[in-house]
Amino acid sequence: MARTQPSTQFPLRYVALACLLGSAGLVSGCNDAQAGALLGAGVGALAGQAIGRDTEATLIGTAVGAGAGYIIGNESDKAKHQREHYDGDYDY
Repeated sequence: MARTQPSTQFPLRYVALACLLGSAGLVSGCNDAQAGALLGAGVGALAGQAIGRDTEATLIGTAVGAGAGYIIGNESDKAKHQREHYDGDYDY
C-alpha cells in the first residue's frame, strides 16, 4: 500500500478568512467611497472567479466591482454631507 504525503498547502478557507478579517479592519478608517471600492473589489473578484474560472475574469470582476463600489459609496458620502450641513432655516 502506498503512503501519501500530508499536504503542505495552506487551506484556502483560512486565507479567505484572513483576508475578510483584514479588510474589515481596513474599512474602519475609511469614508464610504473608499470602503465601497474595497468591498466592491472583493465581491467583484469573487463573482469574476465564479463566472469565468480564470485570472482574467477575476481581474475584470475586481475592477468593475471596485468602480461600482466607489460610485455607490461616493453617493452615500454626498448624501451624508448634505444631511450634516442642512439646517432647515429658509428665509422666504
